Amino acid sequence: MDDLDFMKSALAQAEEAYHKNEVPVGAVVVLDGEIISRAHNNSLNGMDPSAHAEIEALRKAAVVIGNYRIKEAIMFVTLEPCMMCCGALVQARLSELVYSTKDPKSGVVVSNGQLLESSFLNHKVRYRQGPLEKESSSILKQFFNARRD
Repeated sequence: MDDLDFMKSALAQAEEAYHKNEVPVGAVVVLDGEIISRAHNNSLNGMDPSAHAEIEALRKAAVVIGNYRIKEAIMFVTLEPCMMCCGALVQARLSELVYSTKDPKSGVVVSNGQLLESSFLNHKVRYRQGPLEKESSSILKQFFNARRD
């Protein structure tokens, strides 16, 4: 599997969230070339402000490996993470983040503040923009347009 395959899996999670009337963001955690967890946003239905796709995926991955430090793992997520999620990625000691589309409103990887570059962090998560930007952006636009109508 490659970046495109992993991001397709994350996008499938976003689509699942969309069908549950959740903000359509999906994430997968990959370790040694295998997906060890999949998740999507669950904040609305779960009444949990911390139930973003990234947090949910990290929680599941930690259970799978039996450790909250998920070193050497890569997260693929359909939307640039927010401040809370970036903090969780650092705390989990994730190796790398691959996000699909930027979030000019709340994203803090590249759009606002470049949090992962902060000198005070005790762990550096590598990051890059990955595939399916158009598809990830489109499902978010569909969701928010439908809510506005």
